[in-house]
Amino acid sequence: MVLLAGKRRIPAREGEGLELRLLSAREALEARREAEELARDGTERALCSNACLLSRALERDGEPLFASGREALEGLSAQQIASLAGQWADFDRAEDPGPEEGERTDALKKAWSTRLRRAWSGVCSGRSRRSPPRRGPER
Repeated sequence: MVLLAGKRRIPAREGEGLELRLLSAREALEARREAEELARDGTERALCSNACLLSRALERDGEPLFASGREALEGLSAQQIASLAGQWADFDRAEDPGPEEGERTDALKKAWSTRLRRAWSGVCSGRSRRSPPRRGPER
């Protein structure tokens, strides 16, 4: 189920027929866990994380280009990984802005909070009236 309508994939700059797609939260967690297994120390973490992310996000004809982060590390140069990961991050930020995005996030929150809801169709649109006076407890 997709809650927000927007782009789900974009063409990758690095090659003909390649596309980058947005990842689900589960896929992002799996990529992070795989990267932790691949990286031997902190200096390798970024490259391994980006390669694992790309192994899930980079596709040709709807099929993943790499089966794992290890394959992505073997099949792409460090520059290609950095470039594609940067493109994916820009795409992800544009389609799913975080709270620090400011105006765009505020506009999205406002659009969601003011949308017409059929269940309430007009119930709250009438002018408010005074409540009837309260009678004391009944005896």
